[in-house]
Parts: sequence; structure tokens; C-alpha cells
Amino acid sequence: MLWNNPALMLRLLALLILSEAAHFGFFVAALPLRADTLGLNAALIGTLTGGHYLADALSKGPMGYLAGRWGAGKLLVLASLTGLLALGAAAVGGLPYLGLFGLAALWGVLYGSLWPVVMGYSQLLAAPGRTSRALALTSLAVAPGLALGVGVLGPMMQRQPQQGLELLLGIQGLALLLALSVLRLKPAPQTGNRAASLGELREQWGGVALLLPAALAQTLAPGLLVTLIFPLLTQLGLGMMDLAWPALGLLVGLGLTLWLAGRLADRTSPRRALLPGLLALAVSYGLLALPDPETRLALALPLLGVGYGAFLTGWNGLVGLVLPQGQRMTGWGAIMTVEALGYAAGPVLGGLMWTHYGHSGVFATGAAVFVLTLLYYLWTAGQTQAVHSSAAQPDSV
Repeated sequence: MLWNNPALMLRLLALLILSEAAHFGFFVAALPLRADTLGLNAALIGTLTGGHYLADALSKGPMGYLAGRWGAGKLLVLASLTGLLALGAAAVGGLPYLGLFGLAALWGVLYGSLWPVVMGYSQLLAAPGRTSRALALTSLAVAPGLALGVGVLGPMMQRQPQQGLELLLGIQGLALLLALSVLRLKPAPQTGNRAASLGELREQWGGVALLLPAALAQTLAPGLLVTLIFPLLTQLGLGMMDLAWPALGLLVGLGLTLWLAGRLADRTSPRRALLPGLLALAVSYGLLALPDPETRLALALPLLGVGYGAFLTGWNGLVGLVLPQGQRMTGWGAIMTVEALGYAAGPVLGGLMWTHYGHSGVFATGAAVFVLTLLYYLWTAGQTQAVHSSAAQPDSV
């Protein structure tokens, strides 16, 4: 087993999956489809959704800090309860727009605690020698949440709006029950009995600061494609079924590499998985930047899965290695805030490249970003290794 306390970790993972399902289901499906009922136009929905996601992104660091000091369980309960109130308000209707906006923004702030808490406990509870694999698997928990929220709730909201809304509320209600089951999660034990000096803080957080530019860049590259998947398929004359076999190759490559590279990262160094993963991602994007990319999908997509699997285990292992171990949730929150900014900037840059240079500009930009990130990791290798020993403290979150 990847974790020493699988019962607790599985509850946290289930909470994460259900919360993400309700999250995606509400903002991607329910809110746009209920726009007329709520008296909202596309601009108001976009503002409400953008405000929520911005609050979520910017609050991850502070919420991670509060979770480590005040108690993770309390924040998870408040986040789930606020989400249920927001969903209920949208279901019933009648709440003024500013009230709904404020509720959605508050949900975003409290929701910012979810990922830092789950990643922090995944690292804390990871069995010896399995940290990279445990963190990589945890980071993939968004996938079933996305599939349930968009793939199941979306079509249901289109065909049977009332039943879809009831299912959405039920999923969020289950998330609240799971959050209540971990209410007694304690604040992180503090290491030492005095405040750290400025020099000690600089040593503890030096490795995290070195990772922040790379965190921004490596989420910027996939973010380029967020709004361009369907325009790209239309331009290439492809349907979703044309991607079935290449996508299967991607999933097989991802699954195999996730485990094999995870073993390599845990037994040697996360960089031995991270650097080849970035190289494979750069090559796969480069292949798709060439003319007629549809002729290379059978090669590029499996290579993309291999690269992402290696990158994911290496990245999570490296972050776990350099985080100040007495402040894991704060560290995860800070890293995830910067990652969210990369995802936010990616669609803007991707849209510009698409408008002026077509698919070649988009994929060439992504390949260049991955290459620059690879070079950055090579340049900072000695510095992050130097701060690793100063980050190590007695085990806590």
C-alpha cells in the first residue's frame, strides 16, 4: 500500500474526487445551463466563475498555512458546507447576483484548502520509499472528478435538468459527510520551540522559491490547449472517435510510466524521472507542431503519456523533497497558487499563437516552454540539492 494509514487517505481522496465532481459539474454544466432561470447572461456567469477560480488560486497558500495551524478538518468542513450553500442557492434561485457572486468567491477561498491538505497528508502518510508514487497518484484524483462532473453531470443536466441538479446536490452532500468524518484532523505539530530566524526561513524556503518559475512554466504549456482542443480537431477534420486509439496509447503510456518512473524516483532521485519526462513532452509537442500533425498522432500521444507520467512522478517527488517538512501544506499551497497562474495564462498565450500562427505556433510554444523548463532544472540542480538538507525537519504536515 502506498500509505501507512490507507483508511484516512482513501477518505481524503474520496472527498477530493467528490468535491471536484461537484465543482466541475456546477461551473461547467449547471451554472451555464441554468443561466435563464437565474437571470444571468454569459458575461455575468463568466465573471462569477472567474471570481471563484481566482479566489481559489490565490487562497491556496494562505489556506494551506491556516490548515497547518488551525486544523485541516475544520477548513474542509467549511469548504464543503459553503459549496453546498452555493449549489443550493443556485438551485432555489432568487438570490441577488452580488450575493451569489460573494458566496461563490467565499467557496473559492475555502476550496483553496482542499488540495494543499490532501497533498500534505498524502506526503505525510506515504509509506517509506513510495512518496513520489503516492503524490503522483493523489494529483491524478482530479481525473475521475472531472469525468463525473463533466462527463456524467453535464449530459444529465442537458436531458434531465432537475435530476441532474439533485445529483449535483447529492454529490456535494456526500462530500460534506466525508469532510465531517475527518473533522478531527489536527493542526500540524510545530517543530522547535522558537520562531525561526530570517536566515533559517531563507534556508527552509530556498528550494521552494527555486521551483516557482518552473511551476509556472510547466503548467503554462498544457494550458495553451485549454480552449483549442475542438478548434484544432475541426481544423484537422478529426472527430473524437479518431482519437480513440492514440488516446488509448496515451493512457497506457501514462499508466506504465507513472509506476515505473515512480519506482525510479523513489529509489534514486526524482530528477531521474523529471528530466526525461520534460524531454519527452517537448518532443511530443514538437512532433505536433509540424505540418499535418494528424499523421503523427499515433506516435505523439503515447509519447505524451510517457512524458507526462515521468514528469508527474518526478515533479511531485522533487516538491516533496524540498518542502519544509514542518510546513508542508503551506508549501503545497504556494506551489499550487503559482501552478494555477500558469494555467490561467496558458489559454491567453495559446489563443494569441493560434490566431497568428495556427497549430504550429501553439505546439512550438509549448515545446519551447518544456525545453526552457528542462534547462532551468539542470541549472538549479545543485542549488535545490543544497537546500534539501536544510528543509528536513521532524515529520509533520
